[in-house]
Amino acid sequence: MATHQEHIHATDDNSRGHLQGDCESCFGLCCVALPFAASSDFAINKDAGKPCSNLQADFRCGVHTKLRKIGFRGCTVYDCFGAGQKVSQVTYSGQDWRKEPGSAKQMYEVFPIMWQLHELLWYITEALTKQAAQSLHPTLKEALEETQRLTDHSPEDILKLDIAFHRAKVNELLLQTSELVRKDAVTKYKAGKQGKTYGRGADLIGAKLKGADLRGAYLRGAYLIAADLRGADLRGADLIGADFRDTDVSGANLTETLFLTQVQLNGAKGDASTKLPPSFTRPPHWDICKA
Repeated sequence: MATHQEHIHATDDNSRGHLQGDCESCFGLCCVALPFAASSDFAINKDAGKPCSNLQADFRCGVHTKLRKIGFRGCTVYDCFGAGQKVSQVTYSGQDWRKEPGSAKQMYEVFPIMWQLHELLWYITEALTKQAAQSLHPTLKEALEETQRLTDHSPEDILKLDIAFHRAKVNELLLQTSELVRKDAVTKYKAGKQGKTYGRGADLIGAKLKGADLRGAYLRGAYLIAADLRGADLRGADLIGADFRDTDVSGANLTETLFLTQVQLNGAKGDASTKLPPSFTRPPHWDICKA
């Protein structure tokens, strides 16, 4: 996990560069604070608060170049939305958990909350770029400023946050944004035809959607695990929370999707013909030589 930033550009066209992991400025928090279980994504079990056996003294990953080969695929998918460097360099002013072991437990508890706040910042920032949601921009800006203020709180105050309440409040704005953007996409691309609606959390595991017209589709939280989306058109589709593990997006058009994340792309399969938004990086494990 600790050097995944090498795969991600430091800046992007939506001013979200600070919302992508910068592992060089982090104390390897994802490799310590988070638990994982032996599975197809991880070769071993690890408890929360226990450093991964591959984490080195400099907080870098000792097996970074061969993570997928040795069974740590999950590490190559993960990104913290910039929460790691925020907690390390701002919340704790550069004092790491090895030098200040007394703060370690608290730091591990703060990190997941900061991750959620930064995830919300990612989505709100994108929503503010959507002209179709211009009527919501004043309220979205307020939500952005409020969320940013919360990330600047002390560790003690961050732990007191009602993060579920704040997420619900922001989510309402994101839902309204989705309605406006998807409606605009249907008008723009389909001359008034209704976009495909599957419903939140739709079971599309292994679905055969090759070449599907999914413009303006509502795919929030959809289970697209191992689905075939080769050549599909997802412009204007709401993808927030959609599970893209092993989803084949080779040749798919993802250029104007809504609420896509790098983590989703990292978990998917694609190729050189997959059309990505300009702010995203083609995952290195994709077969970019495929036509």
